[in-house]
Amino acid sequence: MDENIRKLKELVSQSDNIVFFGGAGVSTESGIPDFRSVDGLYNQKWSYPPETILSHSFFERCPEEYYRFHREKLVIDGVKPNRAHLRLAELEKEGKLRAVVTQNIDGLHQAAGSENVLELHGSILRAYCSKCRKPYSADVMNHGEGVPRCSCGGVIRPDIVLYEEPLDEDIMTRAIRCIRKADMLIVGGTSLNVYPAAGLINYYTGNKLVLINLSRTEYDRYADLVIHEKIGEVFSQI
Repeated sequence: MDENIRKLKELVSQSDNIVFFGGAGVSTESGIPDFRSVDGLYNQKWSYPPETILSHSFFERCPEEYYRFHREKLVIDGVKPNRAHLRLAELEKEGKLRAVVTQNIDGLHQAAGSENVLELHGSILRAYCSKCRKPYSADVMNHGEGVPRCSCGGVIRPDIVLYEEPLDEDIMTRAIRCIRKADMLIVGGTSLNVYPAAGLINYYTGNKLVLINLSRTEYDRYADLVIHEKIGEVFSQI
C-alpha cells in the first residue's frame, strides 16, 4: 500500500469529527468537466467569457443567451456519484464524517447518500422565480426552451450563486462552525483559488489537514498530508 494512503487511513481511523471540503475535481470522475482544466468550461470558446455569462448582471441583461449556455454547458444528464462521493457517504454513516462542504452545484453528494451537505454555490437541481421567489422544478429550467417564466412574469433562475452575488450567509456560518470543530479536515478536488470559499480552510486549527488534488495548491505547504492523485482512486482505498 502506498505510504500516503496508509497515512490517510490511519488519520481517518483516529478521527470521529471529519469535515470534507471539495471542489470541481470531486465530480470530474463522474464525467462533469471542471472549470479551469484544459477541457474545462473556462477554456471553451463562446460568444462571451463564461465568467461574464455566469454573472448576475449578464443574467439580468441577456437571459436568452444565459439559458443557451446553461442548457448546453451546465446541464449534464445521467451523471452518477463516483467512488469519492460514495465513500464520503459511507464515512458519514459510520459516524466519522460530520459534514461535506462543497463548491459544486451538481447534487452528487446527496445522490450518493450524504445528508449533511453544505452547498456554498447552490444547486442546479433547484430553481425559483427571480421576482417573487416562488420555487420551481429544475426541469423547466434545465430542459425547457427559451427563457422560463413564472406565473407572475418573472424570470425563473437556477438556485446557484452567480458571479457578483454573495454566498449565502447561513451556509457560510454553518461551514465555518463545522470546520472550526473538526478534528480532521480533508480538502479535495479544488485548486483553492476561488474566494471567499477557499478561505474556509483558514478556520481549521487542528493538526490533521489533508489535501488531495491532482495539481499543487498554495496551501500544500501548510498541510499535514498532501496527495497528488485522483480523488476517487484515493477514496476507494480508505
